[in-house]
Amino acid sequence: MKKLINDPEDVVSESLAGMAAAHPNLLRVDLDNHIVYRAHAKTGKVAIVSGGGSGHEPLHAGFVGTGMLDAACCGAVFTSPVPDQIMAATAAVDSGAGVLHIVKNYTGDVMNFEMAAEMSAEISGIAIDSVTVADDVAVQDSLYTAGRRGVGGTLFVEKIAGALAEEDADLPAVTQLAQRVADNTRSFGLALTPCTVPAAGKPTFELAEDEIELGIGIHGEPGRERRPLQPARELAAELVEPILADLDFTGAPVVALLGGMGATPLSELYLMYGECAKILTDAGVNVVRSLVGNYVTSLEMAGCALSLLRADEEMLRCWDAPVLTAGLRWNA
Repeated sequence: MKKLINDPEDVVSESLAGMAAAHPNLLRVDLDNHIVYRAHAKTGKVAIVSGGGSGHEPLHAGFVGTGMLDAACCGAVFTSPVPDQIMAATAAVDSGAGVLHIVKNYTGDVMNFEMAAEMSAEISGIAIDSVTVADDVAVQDSLYTAGRRGVGGTLFVEKIAGALAEEDADLPAVTQLAQRVADNTRSFGLALTPCTVPAAGKPTFELAEDEIELGIGIHGEPGRERRPLQPARELAAELVEPILADLDFTGAPVVALLGGMGATPLSELYLMYGECAKILTDAGVNVVRSLVGNYVTSLEMAGCALSLLRADEEMLRCWDAPVLTAGLRWNA
């Protein structure tokens, strides 16, 4: 294992300390509880809290800021944050308009966010809604989930719900939009290599030099099928076809994310996006917004994933709204 770390047990704490040092005007980091907050909180709005295991950066901590999340709870690498973390974050960001929890569909995440919401409501009386993201079409159930996994489409939900909350919409409206985004998002990924969790010190699975893994998740878990390495145009079809088979993306504007898993060069990600775009155009899919890069990663795994959102006018307006975070930023 070759990694730029000190002690594997300190990876999350030291990474968050570095994040705080790098972005003092954007973020405030509670190093004791591993929670990242907006440096300049906006009061009177619906607050949005998300989180999950570390190792997927910039998700979730890198999406804390104006127009997106109010707080992110950072678990150990590939491990859910605990209820106490989530409760602390929820209490800290609530300013009277309620809190929305955005949760990836992994058993630990779902269970701990549910426990935190129940205890927060009982102890503090905070109004809390929750939206679970389950966009991965690769597997129906996995070692870590009941139902589909929550993967790259989480970015769509956090960005769009965050924008509406920034407009001071009420909790039911923000929750309904977040759920609509989650319901209209599909994703599929592939890996060229496995990744290595620092505490484990060895790859999460084995993959030969001439093999790829189709349908991988974002926790280093293997996918649904192993194939020989193919040219990019053929791999693009492997990404696109399962998504289009699961939901009709014609007749509506579509937002596309071609995301890296952590180790794939941007040049290759753009190449893959170009191949995916050709297939989508030929299929009658109208992609009106696109994003390419490392946004929802799996440590140093090489590979990529495609996420598509069947959008509407409100979703596009919120997607285009200004955002200022460490990992995602643009002006309207």
